[in-house]
Amino acid sequence: MPPFATAPRRGFVERPDCRIAYEVAGEGPPLVFAHGLGGCLMSWWQQVGHFARRFTCVTFSHRGFWPSTAPADGPDPAAYAGDLAALVDHLGLGEIRLVCQSMGGWTGVEYALLRPGQVTALVLAATTGSIDPRQFREPERACIEPWTEESMAARQALARRGVHPAAGGRMAQEQPAHHLLYTQIDSLSTGLDKEAVRGRLQALRGRAPAELAAAGCPVLCIAGGEDVVMPPFAAAAIAAAVPGARAAVIPDAGHSAYFERPAAFNALVDAFLAEAG
Repeated sequence: MPPFATAPRRGFVERPDCRIAYEVAGEGPPLVFAHGLGGCLMSWWQQVGHFARRFTCVTFSHRGFWPSTAPADGPDPAAYAGDLAALVDHLGLGEIRLVCQSMGGWTGVEYALLRPGQVTALVLAATTGSIDPRQFREPERACIEPWTEESMAARQALARRGVHPAAGGRMAQEQPAHHLLYTQIDSLSTGLDKEAVRGRLQALRGRAPAELAAAGCPVLCIAGGEDVVMPPFAAAAIAAAVPGARAAVIPDAGHSAYFERPAAFNALVDAFLAEAG
């Protein structure tokens, strides 16, 4: 049985200041994927290939990320949720299931709160999105500062070896082809100042974890046990503050478990979606 009943279709959503590229594959209820800072709509190839047999899989590139375009002053993550809303309306998706990786968590949290009840299942992978870790419960809050110092040293060590920190040392060693593809996808967004985007993301991090409950949807937080970009304990801290939310850890994965350990990642999402209905 082929993974897609028809060939994927591609297009753009016109926004007042940019164009948002998207791709749609498969059939069934809509399942939307929001990529991270090192990605684009191509990042989810291992998820689309798995889920498109049962879901209409929608991938898109955030503004400024290839092949989407950006405003003259660069992409502002404050517009991400509005861009997703425009895409959902353009495609007539209605209620969606939403899977978010790292930077995509800002899109996911803000969209779920912008349209409460319109997200039937929310996956936050290696991300707090716009939730402020400084407002975590204890003991996680006290762990942030020491973890930040350790992770900075770890990222610098990886960079000296030519390893992408969001891929991680294990991926580079055990799956060199995956690591190469990861870096190639990252390099597609030429001319994008990702450090400026990162700064804007940090400025938008002001929500308390409990605010996510207003989205009114089941939430699954997935962490990579070896993540040096996002503290793995963040998943449990968010899940503890949102009624009905849960956390899961993929032990032998770095920041990008969806890319590095797709079988484990897809299995967690599969079970979560089946429960969420």
